[in-house]
Amino acid sequence: MARAQIELSNEVATELAGPGDAIMKTLEVALDADVFLRGNVLTLDGAEQEVAMGRTVISEITDLVRQGHDIAPGTIEAITGALEQHESPSRILEDVVWRHRNLKVAPKTVNQKRYVDAIRENTVTVGIGPAGTGKSFLAVAMAVAALSRREVSRLVLTRPAVEAGERLGFLPGDLMAKVDPYLRPLFDALYDMLEPEKVNQHLERGVIEVAPLAFMRGRSINDAFIILDEAQNTSPEQMKMFLTRLGFNSKVVVTGDVTQVDLPTDQRSGLKVIGDILEGIEDIEFIRFGGEDVVRHKLVQRIVAAYDRYAQSKNA
Repeated sequence: MARAQIELSNEVATELAGPGDAIMKTLEVALDADVFLRGNVLTLDGAEQEVAMGRTVISEITDLVRQGHDIAPGTIEAITGALEQHESPSRILEDVVWRHRNLKVAPKTVNQKRYVDAIRENTVTVGIGPAGTGKSFLAVAMAVAALSRREVSRLVLTRPAVEAGERLGFLPGDLMAKVDPYLRPLFDALYDMLEPEKVNQHLERGVIEVAPLAFMRGRSINDAFIILDEAQNTSPEQMKMFLTRLGFNSKVVVTGDVTQVDLPTDQRSGLKVIGDILEGIEDIEFIRFGGEDVVRHKLVQRIVAAYDRYAQSKNA
């Protein structure tokens, strides 16, 4: 057993002593050590390796607080996850993609950082992984940021309407009302990142366009940031059709989870096929997320892990 006592500044001690001891509890779990805070002195008790890691984590937290970061349970997980992969935590957490009022969108895991870097550097980025890994939310943040910097003139959001078999005519209302149930997650992200009035204004003017995937056929989309969400529910033919809509000065992000395919069992998913066909092609990047990248409620990580174990046992 080893012990370390670290004297903290008032600012760092205040951040760690957050509401309900949530940060301290997260720190204890992440380090697999006993952690105590008395006044401005933090005590770490545990294996020598865990205590050494704790010193490094506290040093990173101190640097982030000095730079004006708020510390939350997710920050601890981001720091420990980055250190385990020999990455700089501050390099990840300081990469702010978008700010709006009290919202600050930045990567929280190493893979999320690689994802936003891939979107910046490539024309086509494919994000594959389970629910809660930030694929769609970060893509929308990058799209809104690109629009605000006038790098593109419009956003195009699309998603396969599998549940209605792409036949939306029987649903009430105009096109917006018909596609709303399918694109609601993207709408929610937009309303998080922009004023509702601004979103509605962009929709009315066509600066933001939403459409079911079937409406993409025959088009060539220039000067746009295009997001295809829930891409696991595309057929290989639909995926090819979508990717060939790419026009000049446009950027494409494809997101999906290959474990949640809603297609008929005899139909292959376009998202599963795309890696075999396009992996290694210049200007196309694939980012694969795992359970460690889930940044929703901790229980979501456990659910994802349980389903992964179940799938592996069935395939064994």
